[in-house]
Amino acid sequence: MSKLLEVKNLRASYGQVRVLHGLNFSLEEGGVTTLLGANGAGKTTTLRAICGMVKCSGEILFEGKNILGKSTEDVARLGVAHIPEGRGTFTRMTVEENLQLGAISRRDTQNIPKDIDKMFDHFPRLKQRRTQQAGTLSGGEQQMLAIARALMLRPRLMLLDEPSFGLAPLVVKEMFEILTALNREEKASMLIVEQNAALALGIADEAYLLETGSIVMSGPAKQIGADENVRRSYLGY
Repeated sequence: MSKLLEVKNLRASYGQVRVLHGLNFSLEEGGVTTLLGANGAGKTTTLRAICGMVKCSGEILFEGKNILGKSTEDVARLGVAHIPEGRGTFTRMTVEENLQLGAISRRDTQNIPKDIDKMFDHFPRLKQRRTQQAGTLSGGEQQMLAIARALMLRPRLMLLDEPSFGLAPLVVKEMFEILTALNREEKASMLIVEQNAALALGIADEAYLLETGSIVMSGPAKQIGADENVRRSYLGY
């Protein structure tokens, strides 16, 4: 596999406050990488930096080209889909209208109905609610809709920020089973920020542990999950 994303010496700030201190990591095409760490470690800021939403310096190479400094819209057009914490669905629009909106920048309009049907295959619950307003869905269904809407872009890379946040354990289990299937069947590349370290390590190929804006540990997800300090601090056993 070739590298889809390479982040080199990434530094980011909010005003005068430096949040990221020279991050270096990469993601293989078709792979799943997770960023672990406590609240305030810089995980969400990393995703926002990749999307051009934060003032930063360094290099962010996507398919070998530096995208640092590009607008959020231009990064999305390259095939980078950002699913932020808190769902972000358009609550007054129906499920199907949300999916159509996800494909708004696509030129191959003739394939959009087929892709909507594919989303309903991946997320059967959304099919049952296709004409329902998104704001009336449960939290888990809104998260599924946010992911499905991002997939309508046909992204090369999905950036998922806390996909399990606020969801019941059974819904979280279902969500990660769907993400695993999407990676396996659609070859969707993913960079996942997740507080539930055990879940994230279970789906990921590679893992990076952040503390106060710096990477303090990295390696294959299984190896990180087996580390005694990681188990004690993040996995609870």
